[in-house]
Order: sequence, then structure tokens, then C-alpha cells
Amino acid sequence: MKQFAVIGLGRFGSSVAITLAKMGYEVLGIDVDQERVNDLAEIITESVKVDAIDEQSLKALGIRNCDVVIVAIGREIQASILTTVILKDMGVSKVVAKAQTELHGKVLERIGADKVVFPERDMGVKVAKALVSKNIMDQIALSPEYSLVEMAAPQGFFNKTLEKSGARNKYGVSILAIRRGSEVIISPNASQIILEGDILVVIGKDEKLQKFETIDI
Repeated sequence: MKQFAVIGLGRFGSSVAITLAKMGYEVLGIDVDQERVNDLAEIITESVKVDAIDEQSLKALGIRNCDVVIVAIGREIQASILTTVILKDMGVSKVVAKAQTELHGKVLERIGADKVVFPERDMGVKVAKALVSKNIMDQIALSPEYSLVEMAAPQGFFNKTLEKSGARNKYGVSILAIRRGSEVIISPNASQIILEGDILVVIGKDEKLQKFETIDI
């Protein structure tokens, strides 16, 4: 099971941490604000008060063993940059950093952040779900229970019709469209064959989509 750490438990960071925890993943939450730490203490796996630019404290927490670390520090751009540098120097395999501006984002990329996200474009819940999915490309929440996702067609679906793929009967989701290069097939019928390289537009309950998204590609 993947292990995640979220540094900075403000609105964005706590949203990512809570969503990952609800999906059953181990989540370590870190913040310098004790109140924020306390707010998530009973929701995520572990929540601790630590200064993110204190390298020794991060090492003591075993953060380099996490599969993904999300740097969600708020307005303190310098702390965000320093934390990202520290994490990469420690050997953390994947660092996802929140950027305040385009320039901030470029700096984060240049110092080694594996992925840069912008709160204006990437909601916390969306980012969290994307981090644990092998083939999801985009996701739109339609309601608290239903979402629309765009994803690469799973390998097991190649050269099968929609009916034989079992998308609806086995997984309980509906394929609304198929994007094939520059062509878009709207409302494909049951006999439509799925090809390698197809992009599927799928709708369903979040719990059903979560299982569907984890099909090996």
C-alpha cells in the first residue's frame, strides 16, 4: 500500500490528506500549527507538529520512506522551495508541490519537484485521486457521490466491444464517449470496439470509479 505525507495542513493540504485517508491509504500530516495538527489527528494515520525546513526532524519521521510527499505549504514561498529541496536531497521518490504563481511553479520544477499543482486549477480531492490512479487523466466531481473521469483504456479492454468489456455490468460505470486521436465517438453503442490508445470518458459513483480506475493498463 502506498504511503503519503502531506506537509502543510491548510485548506488544500487537509483536503488531500483527508481524501487519501478516506480511500484507505496511510497518511502522515505535518504542519507547524498545532491546531491544524489536532484537527486531523483522528482522521489520518498520523498528524505531527514539525517545521518542514528542519531536515533532521523530517528524517526522524521517516518521511523518505513515503511513496509520495505533497508539499502544500501556504503563502510562504521560501519555505515551500526549501522543503522541496530538502525532500529531494533526502531521496524522496516523488514530490508534489503546490505553487502560488507561475514563477513559483517554474522554480519548483527546476529544483526537482516531480509534479507542480496550482490550487486554482487542481482541487485537493482531484489531486489526491489522481495520485493513486494508474491511468486517470482528468476528473470532474458532478456531485458528492458521482464523478466524470477521462482515462486511458485498460489493456484488458483492447479489441473488445463495450458489452464484452463489462464496464457497465461488471464495474457499474458508463462509458459516455471514446476519444480516438482527433475523432470523438459520442454515446458509443454496445458493439463499439475499444482499441489500444483510446481515451474513455466514464461516469459513475466514486466508489465504482475507484475500482474501475485501478484496472491494470
